[in-house]
Amino acid sequence: MKKAYLLLADGTLFAGYSVGCEGQSTGEVVFNTGMAGYQEVLTDPSYFGQIVTMTYPLIGNYGVNAEDFESGKSWVSGFIMREAAYHPSNWRCEKTLDQYLKEQNVVGLAGIDTRQLTRKLRNAGVMNGMIYTEGYAPDAAAIEAMKAYVVQNAVKTVTCAEPTVYPAVGETRYRVALYDYGVKYNIERELQKRGCEVTVLPALTPPEQVVGKFDGVMLSNGPGDPAENVEIVENLKRLLTSGMPIFGICLGHQLLSLAIGAETCKLKYGHRGVNHPVKDLDEDRTYITSQNHGYAVVSDSVDPEVARVRYVNLNDGTVEGVEHIGRPVFTVQYHPEVCPGPMDTSYLFDKFIENIEKTRGGAR
Repeated sequence: MKKAYLLLADGTLFAGYSVGCEGQSTGEVVFNTGMAGYQEVLTDPSYFGQIVTMTYPLIGNYGVNAEDFESGKSWVSGFIMREAAYHPSNWRCEKTLDQYLKEQNVVGLAGIDTRQLTRKLRNAGVMNGMIYTEGYAPDAAAIEAMKAYVVQNAVKTVTCAEPTVYPAVGETRYRVALYDYGVKYNIERELQKRGCEVTVLPALTPPEQVVGKFDGVMLSNGPGDPAENVEIVENLKRLLTSGMPIFGICLGHQLLSLAIGAETCKLKYGHRGVNHPVKDLDEDRTYITSQNHGYAVVSDSVDPEVARVRYVNLNDGTVEGVEHIGRPVFTVQYHPEVCPGPMDTSYLFDKFIENIEKTRGGAR
């Protein structure tokens, strides 16, 4: 095994061994607390520009299989774990994690104290870093570039190039437009099995190409700073006047909130894991949710005459979803479609379908 290293922007150096592709890679270092789901993490476009640290100590123990991917490729800038499993055991395993990382040109690092790294990120906040393997040590210019690194043009990088139609499972009852800001396959699957023909659209598709042609609109998850997407926010302002049912997830929630005049802020270390408690203020009920985001909607910035905060995070009180007043529009910050993870909130897709039925006069 070749030696490999993680250099953080504050000068901290972790030494371990190489997993996956050899080389040098820069990104924003974050952590995910899920005990499973590493291949979903690797293929989630929301991790674009980030080096992901898995806090669970053994990663790769059930291998990798194509059926569980959330997109067609890996989007992470690097992958860090305490121990890599080179001999996975699972009947669905098709290849090892090391093989997959090599195929995807992902620079990985194992053998470091991920608990120490996670504590540093929790205390200091997420920070830039660089993974490099033996023989790829960075020079002064590369280190300065790492320190100055910013995740930019994220949505434009991960979105699809042209529309793609996914048929419903069984009878087609509804036609849904799904804006791809970095969409995960499971959002499409949840809609398809509810009788929706899903058309995945590029992020900058004008609302005029959607209004009157679909029964409802989904806004997907995605990476980066939501406030960067000025053109998308302007499109959503026009889309909101259409009266169409809209359901926004994660980045879709943040962008729709910006469209109604709310503000977003960057969290110290974000929410990334599968066990975040969220309270539904209407039902006085708590759900365990899967999350992956580094930004949040500022609660006080939501105009109570336009929308109300319905869901809050019980760990830190941040906004986890809003419901619009007088419109069939709602959003959540967490992931109701997630696999693996708690499926407690998958009913939200049924709520979206109910809004479609009420707005369009029932099933076709």
